[in-house]
Amino acid sequence: MTLLPDTASFHEKVQACFVAFRRRGLALSALDTMLLEQWAELDVPFEVIARGIRRASEQLVWDRVVGEDAPESLRVCQRDVETEIKKWVRNSAGKTESAAEAPQADDFLVTRRKKLIAAIKKATRPEVPAWLKKLPQPETYADADRQESMALLLLARRLPAEKKKALLSEAKALVAKAPPMSKGAAAESLRFHRVALAREAWVMPVSW
Repeated sequence: MTLLPDTASFHEKVQACFVAFRRRGLALSALDTMLLEQWAELDVPFEVIARGIRRASEQLVWDRVVGEDAPESLRVCQRDVETEIKKWVRNSAGKTESAAEAPQADDFLVTRRKKLIAAIKKATRPEVPAWLKKLPQPETYADADRQESMALLLLARRLPAEKKKALLSEAKALVAKAPPMSKGAAAESLRFHRVALAREAWVMPVSW
């Protein structure tokens, strides 16, 4: 989700995620900073916040207008982030954190994998990809995000040659419009836009 080290703070990770998804620099407005503080106080995993930012960002990619820059405000993502927070709270309620228990994927992650597989089957019939049967059950939000992104990138390869070429060109063009960013952030941003455009091309749900 980000190329920052595991030791990076919650705030650093969210800002890096915003750079990759929204193609903007790190300078957040005072209102955005207040919003980020509110999310931090909820003690929600970074991956939950990142998923909400991705949802909002992908929708804005789909609704893009030629020549129009991406909105600068983190608040654009607020509704989707708070939807993901509510999901996380709902699925975390009543769960024990006893170290004696074997780690298991929660219901949300199980359902998410099932819906991802069902959506890919529906989109690719009658030529359902063989690798779909090998998708493992993710144990964390981060694993599920990586799995979903990889599946969409693999689907992008199945597009007709001209459509695939156009998708890659558009993803590069969207990143090229952004203000200067590090090579790592640019690579992450390119990956995000390829995934977003692949999801659009295959008419896949933006969230589960």
